Amino acid sequence: MNHYFLSVLLGIIEGLTEFLPVSSTGHLRIAEALLHIPLSSGYWKMYSIVIQLGAILCLPVYFRARIAKFLSTFPRGERGDRTLLTHPLSLTLVAFVVTAIPAFLLTKIIGKNLESLVVIGSSLVIGGIVMWLVDARNARWEAAGQGANGSRIGTWHMEDMGLGQAVWIGACQILSAVFPGTSRSMSTIGAGQLAGMSRASALEFSFFLSIPTMMAATGYDLLKSLVGKGENPLGVSGISGDGWVTLGIGFVVSFFVAYAAVAWFMAWVRRHGFVPFAVYRLVVGSAVLIWALRFAH
Repeated sequence: MNHYFLSVLLGIIEGLTEFLPVSSTGHLRIAEALLHIPLSSGYWKMYSIVIQLGAILCLPVYFRARIAKFLSTFPRGERGDRTLLTHPLSLTLVAFVVTAIPAFLLTKIIGKNLESLVVIGSSLVIGGIVMWLVDARNARWEAAGQGANGSRIGTWHMEDMGLGQAVWIGACQILSAVFPGTSRSMSTIGAGQLAGMSRASALEFSFFLSIPTMMAATGYDLLKSLVGKGENPLGVSGISGDGWVTLGIGFVVSFFVAYAAVAWFMAWVRRHGFVPFAVYRLVVGSAVLIWALRFAH
């Protein structure tokens, strides 16, 4: 397959799945197996990092107005009821730190699971069931809206989050690092809903949390690849002109596809919820498990 066409295809897959609760890592591993691409080799491993970075960079652009407002009202908040520790930007940083330290310590375990289709398929299925149950649990209160009597939802806007919710969400995000296929967005959105957040507020915090989390993870991995360190090192000198073009195509495609996916997802969730994504996870995860188990024998 032509590398440029392949780059467009992988960029679309990454852009569509990075922020939807269906696991971009799982989908790239499935694409690797179906298209016979050695994503664990030096060049393609760096390529997968580059297209992920392209997708992530769409978030500061998409949320530029929100970010500007948060910065201008730091630390008291727009209503003047926040503190240095409870401002939305501070809570994002808290959740990031809660995730980052254990994830760094579990690097070896994370590396082993990345290549396992059984782990990916199982995580897709289990995550789909959890997502379905959590969203169904809150669906009635979402429909009733803010102010409904007896509602389990106490946080309808990201600005109203508390420190405990941020710590809880950061802890749950670790699952997505240890078990590929779990989906970072699924674990953080589901955690937010369990902590009394609405779909929209949990989704928005998930997006904000992904900015430092994924920037740090991809930046670290990219640096190792560029300087030729770590497993399957490549180094800048090992990339041909054609290779740089392929990287550029994937980066640009993933950026624009991810931007469109984020805009669509924000509108969809407010009206429909997460059940369709849970069903999708169950179907794809089951197919991956059947395929992986047959291949193993």
